[in-house]
Amino acid sequence: MGKTYLYSYESLIMHGLPDRSLAMAGVRLASKVEISRVSHSDHLLQIRSPKLEEHNGFWPINSFTPSSRLSETIAACLSQTFKFEYTEGKVGSIFAPEDCPILCTNLVRGVLNMLQITIKKSQNVYELQEAGIEGICQTRYVIQDDSKNNRATISKSKDLTDCQDKAVKNLGMAYIRPCPTCPLKARNMKGTVTFTYKIKYDDSGASLMSAMSDQVYQISPFNEPNGAAVMEARQELSLVGTKRPPLSAPTSQLQKQGSLRYHFSGELLQMPIPLIRIKNPDLQLTETLRQLVQNNEKGATKEASAKFLQIVQLFRVATLDQIESLWLQFVNELPYRPWFLSAICAAGATDTFRFLKQKIHDKKLNIWEAAMALPLAFHFVTPNKETLEIASSFLTCPQIQKVLMHRIIVYLGYGSMVNKYCAQALLCPNELLQPLHDLATEATSKGDAKDMSLALKAMGNAGEPASIKRILKFLPTFSSAAASLPNRIHVDAVLALRKIARKDPAKVRELTLQVFLDSTLAPNVRMVACVVLFETKPALPTVTALASSLLTEPSLQVASFAYSHMKILAAGRIPQLYKLSAACNIAIKLLGPRLDRLSYRYSKVIQISDYSSQYQAGAIWRVYLMNSPSTMFPSDIITKVRGYYANTATDIIEVAFRSQGLTKLIRKQNIPFAEYDTYKTLKELGKSLLGWKELPPEDTLVSAYIKVLSQEIAFVDIDKDAIQQMMMSLAGSSDWQPVVKKVVEEFQRGISGRWTLPMVVGEMRHIVPTIAGLPLELGLCGAMVAQAAADVDVKVSPPVSDNFKPSQLWETKMDIHADIRPKAYFHMIAIMGINTQYFQSGFEYHAEFSANTTMKFDARINMKEKNLKIETLPCHQEVELAAVRSEAYAISRNMEEVDSEKKSRIFPKGEIPSTSDQLLQSTEGSLKPGSWKQSSIPNVISKGYQQGSEEVHHNNAGRRFYARRFCKKFESLGCSTCLSLKSQNSAVLRNTYLHKLFGEFEAKIILKPVHTDADIEKIQLEVQAGSKAASKIIEVSSSGSKEEGEASPYKDIKAKLKKILGIEDVFMAANKTRRRTKRINREYETADTGLWADPSAPHLSTSSSSSAASSADGRQPGDHHRKDEIKQSGKKRGSNSSSKSSSGSSASSRLCSSSSSQEDHSGDRHCSGDSEQQANPPVYQLLFKPADEQDTGGEILNISISSSSSSASDEDFSRAMSQPEFLGDSKPPILAAILRAIHRKQQPTGLQLVLYTDTQPKRWRIQMFGSSITGPSRWKVCADASVINYRKVSGSLKWGKDCQDYQIATQIATGQFAAYPAMQMKLEWLKVPSIIRTTARWFYSFLPGAAYVLGFSQKEQLGPSHQATLVMALTSPRTCDVVFKLPELTIYDTAISLPLPVPSHLGTPTAALPSSAWKVFSQATFSLIASLKGHCTVFQNKITTFNGVEFNYSMPANCYHVLVQDCSPELKFLVMVKRLEESADLTAVNVRLASHEVDMYVSNGLIQLKINGVQVPKDLPYASNSAASMLISSEKKGLTLKAPDYGIDKLYYDGHRLEIQLAFWMAGKTCGICGKYNAEIEREYQTPSGYLAKDAVSFGHSWIISEDPCAGACKLERKLVKSEKPISFEKTAAKCFSVEPVLRCVKGCSATQTVPVSVGFHCVPADSALSLDGQPRLDQKSEDAVSSVSAHTACSCQQQACPA
Repeated sequence: MGKTYLYSYESLIMHGLPDRSLAMAGVRLASKVEISRVSHSDHLLQIRSPKLEEHNGFWPINSFTPSSRLSETIAACLSQTFKFEYTEGKVGSIFAPEDCPILCTNLVRGVLNMLQITIKKSQNVYELQEAGIEGICQTRYVIQDDSKNNRATISKSKDLTDCQDKAVKNLGMAYIRPCPTCPLKARNMKGTVTFTYKIKYDDSGASLMSAMSDQVYQISPFNEPNGAAVMEARQELSLVGTKRPPLSAPTSQLQKQGSLRYHFSGELLQMPIPLIRIKNPDLQLTETLRQLVQNNEKGATKEASAKFLQIVQLFRVATLDQIESLWLQFVNELPYRPWFLSAICAAGATDTFRFLKQKIHDKKLNIWEAAMALPLAFHFVTPNKETLEIASSFLTCPQIQKVLMHRIIVYLGYGSMVNKYCAQALLCPNELLQPLHDLATEATSKGDAKDMSLALKAMGNAGEPASIKRILKFLPTFSSAAASLPNRIHVDAVLALRKIARKDPAKVRELTLQVFLDSTLAPNVRMVACVVLFETKPALPTVTALASSLLTEPSLQVASFAYSHMKILAAGRIPQLYKLSAACNIAIKLLGPRLDRLSYRYSKVIQISDYSSQYQAGAIWRVYLMNSPSTMFPSDIITKVRGYYANTATDIIEVAFRSQGLTKLIRKQNIPFAEYDTYKTLKELGKSLLGWKELPPEDTLVSAYIKVLSQEIAFVDIDKDAIQQMMMSLAGSSDWQPVVKKVVEEFQRGISGRWTLPMVVGEMRHIVPTIAGLPLELGLCGAMVAQAAADVDVKVSPPVSDNFKPSQLWETKMDIHADIRPKAYFHMIAIMGINTQYFQSGFEYHAEFSANTTMKFDARINMKEKNLKIETLPCHQEVELAAVRSEAYAISRNMEEVDSEKKSRIFPKGEIPSTSDQLLQSTEGSLKPGSWKQSSIPNVISKGYQQGSEEVHHNNAGRRFYARRFCKKFESLGCSTCLSLKSQNSAVLRNTYLHKLFGEFEAKIILKPVHTDADIEKIQLEVQAGSKAASKIIEVSSSGSKEEGEASPYKDIKAKLKKILGIEDVFMAANKTRRRTKRINREYETADTGLWADPSAPHLSTSSSSSAASSADGRQPGDHHRKDEIKQSGKKRGSNSSSKSSSGSSASSRLCSSSSSQEDHSGDRHCSGDSEQQANPPVYQLLFKPADEQDTGGEILNISISSSSSSASDEDFSRAMSQPEFLGDSKPPILAAILRAIHRKQQPTGLQLVLYTDTQPKRWRIQMFGSSITGPSRWKVCADASVINYRKVSGSLKWGKDCQDYQIATQIATGQFAAYPAMQMKLEWLKVPSIIRTTARWFYSFLPGAAYVLGFSQKEQLGPSHQATLVMALTSPRTCDVVFKLPELTIYDTAISLPLPVPSHLGTPTAALPSSAWKVFSQATFSLIASLKGHCTVFQNKITTFNGVEFNYSMPANCYHVLVQDCSPELKFLVMVKRLEESADLTAVNVRLASHEVDMYVSNGLIQLKINGVQVPKDLPYASNSAASMLISSEKKGLTLKAPDYGIDKLYYDGHRLEIQLAFWMAGKTCGICGKYNAEIEREYQTPSGYLAKDAVSFGHSWIISEDPCAGACKLERKLVKSEKPISFEKTAAKCFSVEPVLRCVKGCSATQTVPVSVGFHCVPADSALSLDGQPRLDQKSEDAVSSVSAHTACSCQQQACPA
């Protein structure tokens, strides 16, 4: 008490890499500290003579330099007296002068932090939670007591990653979700701090003699152990002496500044950009904005983006009045507005947000400016009470309410703001959510679906559990009133729970599981619930419960979706999802393989993901495909990309697309179905079918939404009304022709303008305190500028008239003059170091991307003459098209010397010694003992890189500096394109990504002029189609001489054209080449010079004949199986497994049954053995047999390691590469294109291209020839493609001198692979350029690994050295085998599932099919289309439904059954069928279409046709005259009815067989015995009431149409029955009634034939009043028992009393 202790204090902070040879940055603060005790707990502290020094450069070459002016600024506040409470080694509250900056208070905290000591007298080693400047952290103490000298040494250490109430500040990371359970190694920032105290004690107390602290933060952006930057902070406090007078009490009032914990305040204002000394914000804003626009107009985009970030910084301190005055100054200057508004949005301050609100309210911004500004403003604004109040006023702003787009943006943005605010607050106030809840309530009362959707999406953005009760009101599972709401509202309600799951996952898990299990909901609602459920990361019991429900799931769409979702989760490798992956892996074991084999007609989840455990980073791209029962294709598609980094996850982007009723758009419109008789008939019929209801109407709707960073920012719903409203606003009419006219008129006016879009892409900052009291920041800031300038002038002749028709466009001429200059620039700044408003010190990384191009051209389009001509200017100056640059610096800046920043490159000016250099020097003794690098010399030198002659390296062994330039000249066009690469980094020291970034890199693409002898005036591209193509080529070659081409007959034109193109030289050279083909092939086959082999490498020696190969093989019988086959362990691929029995093994079952004429020796040798391996050779040893080969004998084994014994098809393939036929001999060209450079004094130079086609029945061919338009050059390019008999497609590409230097040929053929139809794709090359070989080698290096990952097997064996072959064989309608043969590797797999089933008739062996039929390509296309259409067949007693379910059902005679009818509200058609009494095989059909009733039946062995009761004569076809067409014609042995406008593509009837094929747009809209055509095969037996029948007989009976027994031949009706068996429940007698009617004979008739059917019964007590009287149906009652009863199928009737 009363004594003052004098201490010397020094703190030091350094930033650098562990390699001390690189640049470093740091600050050092030295001062004197005086501490006095004024009471029991109160102490005073004063810092005297603070001296701040900066270091920037290389240690020890560059030393610390004093910053005297900054020292004076800091001394002004530090020299004041501070007060703090200190009791028993613990620092309490801190008091500072009122005007003291927070930076100075934190520096004082750094000093006081050294005084925080917790001593336990009873223990020398202990751990505890101790408060400090960084928060409350786990601390370990070690005390060493020297009692002899009355001294003690205390050491304490802290783990800065294990802290509670940690002092940390995150900005711009609200949407990055941390993983609290992730292990420590996944964190990319780790820190520790140690303290050492020297204490002297005596009886009067203890004195602190000295204290030292050392703090280290290791920052690894890429989670690399060796790729980490280091921040090291040191403090030293030493007792100098004492003096008696205490410090004088402070004169000014002291303010309490909290505890020892670091305070964040003013330093958050400073962005990670160069410091700005803010004196007069108003004037500085004006000057900076002017400089920005001037820089931008001069093209200095980099400088403009830097100024743009400065303006954002200035706006954050500007007042509302200052912003308003600046707005008035620049409001009418268009170049300034986009910069001003974008900076206002990015500032995110309260005043800038209020300013934007005022301007929108005052209508100072147009619609598009507001639409751009609002999302950015809501994203960047700092959420607090004031900004949230302003945001709520946006919701009620009249100008916002008027524009739907603005209203959507504001509500969604408000929800996002609430989410960010409540993430920081302990409790989220209910009043913040009230506007959203009110919107939901109001929308519900009005029945406004669009507002309901908006309210749900906004509540989803807010993500608060308080909204759950509101959301549940929109789900039928929890609110019966919601059942009447549209399906899309249910989906939006489930999706609104996604973000709430992050705060209350247990509650959301419970709700979504209930929604998923609710089978009354639409499938897509349940599938979305499945998505949300899995996002809550459920535990194993929940996942198992979901999996077990799939075993009895009635909807295959839902089951397929959930199963595929679980399957991809089970295969995931993301650490944050390990527990979920394990749970799914176990749960799917409960499910059989049935769900795994479902086609893509069912809903699926597709995922592509990758994760690097080394770098702790990964990404997932997931697509949710949700099919609707009424569509063949997905109706709901959601795709999202999620990124994982260290222990965080971020939903980067999500896009969803939803559609319904789109099939209406592809149908014929305006057909009055409701006016036809069929519509009325079906309405009446529905009354007789108990419980039948037509489907609800389906409105056309397309909706989409987009989420960025898990926040929905926009959505759109487009329905029929919206489309008409859009057309009305465009052209004032709902008709489309005026809209086309309006578009043409706008196009004719041209485009002229300048557009600029600047934007702050993001600002992310992570700040932690250092022990010195200064903030350590990891900051990232990015700005983007997109610009475009366009001047487009369009002239159309003849001009658009008042009576314009779109067909007139084909008669117009258009002249277009365009000058378009788009430009884009992106600049990113990253900082690691100290960042305050007074000074900055650390590393700064800059990365920039720029793209700049100019499109200036004149175009003339003559639609009538089919001519297009485009002219542009050649390259006149060097232009940088695109560039990427990055650089890293060590920087030091301070506020007092803003213009003299210190910046050092990472590298010293001299060379960094590489690893090998260091080792060389050490072996030569050039390094002195104890040298700075000697201890780190590795023992092993890694292999050096081979340096090419084109590369420049300024380093002996490493690649410290690298430069390379690739250029391609186009001399005829006067241009050259270059790719320039330069890099200089520290990877030579440590090969990590961080060391690669710490340096300089530049990559740019340059377009520059090529100096030629003749000046190029312009470049011209002309395309001529049609009959004038040949004359255009002749006209160009004769330099515009018109009289030669116009009057000449075709023969002359043909001869001239042939001469101009040099065709004779091409085919003369081709004939010579063809004569050498066999010799060339033999040379290539006996040397391994494959596509990926280096031509200069020594060739592998192989045998030159098949006999030699065979004998060599015979000497080593195990040679083929010596190599191990690589297989994917996860796939079922055992040689005896059931999955292979239907494909690979069965495909080989007939291999050795070859005919006696087979002469293949290798085949005989293999078949003569007794081993299983020889009897069933692997699939990769089979040989493909083309369909056009006549020999249909046994299969051939391709086991030779030499390819000289190639088949005849291979020779045909080689011959096809050089077919001599020239189409120009018989056909004129259909297209000519000329690209030429027009010279001032010489003839034009350039290229010309001619296209020929020849279409004949079963043969189609196309040829293309390209050559120089100047005569002497013989360089040409030739392409030839042909289709032969629909079985083979072949093509070739040749180029070089007379098209002979390089050749590539390809062929696609159909044929047989073992006993199965197959397709073969073959690629053959004789000679290719080196760049293709290099690319192929690169591709080949990845191929084995990719094949392994995809589950393919591999076999190393030699094949033809210049040929690759892919064979796909169809082994069943749903599986195929694949064999991919390369010169040195064969990749194969069997039983691969196909996404769509291929019809079984394609599985017929090719040899059995008639050779004249056109098949394969056209057949495959039609088969694919046909497979999408519904097929239903009735043949005898066998019925196959649209969904492919087969069942046997014997129809009661003379009773019409509803086979298929349109159950949509349009009620377009009805098809009924009955069995004729005279024969069990004969049926009769009745079809109702529009006003037509068509009867087809058999009478006297002949098929009869009646239309509307009138017999139709034999003169078919018959066509209707109604608005929707109907055609009846003869086909084969029966009749065919086609009515595509009704949905019936084809109905075929021949008396015995009835086939119906429906259009795919009828999916889900039918009912009847043929089913609903919705792929739900588990629910196929649905009766008219929707009840699921127990068996096929009950199902068939439910669709019988009852008739009047006096008027019709059917004497059956459906009645409820009472169970005849006594049933008792709990010893109480009961009576039971069927819940569905059963077939019974009508009154007065008795049954002569019955069949047992299973029926569900509802039981009531025996004394209940319930009876069959007055109970038409009981299907709404519970089903208590199932019993078998007899159903009547034939009746004998007495004479009935019928009215006369």
